[in-house]
Amino acid sequence: MIDNSHRIELIKVALQSLNPSHLEVIDESYKHIGHEGAKTGLGHFKVVITSPQFVGNNRITNHKAIYATLGDLMHTDIHALSIFLRK
Repeated sequence: MIDNSHRIELIKVALQSLNPSHLEVIDESYKHIGHEGAKTGLGHFKVVITSPQFVGNNRITNHKAIYATLGDLMHTDIHALSIFLRK
């Protein structure tokens, strides 16, 4: 199994620009062993995040903000991302 701890830190650092009051990044790559996407070596992650910047926005707008913040990581380190917005 691949050690994704460096990727988790990259994701956390990138998401700090959203000023989260709560942030968890969980490596779920182990759930995808054998899947086509896992063959690339990129990770599968779950992000649980709360941010005042999300208040008043719909879910799609907030997800787009997260994807934009992660930028190139979505192509170089992340194969799949589950996002949970906590209130």
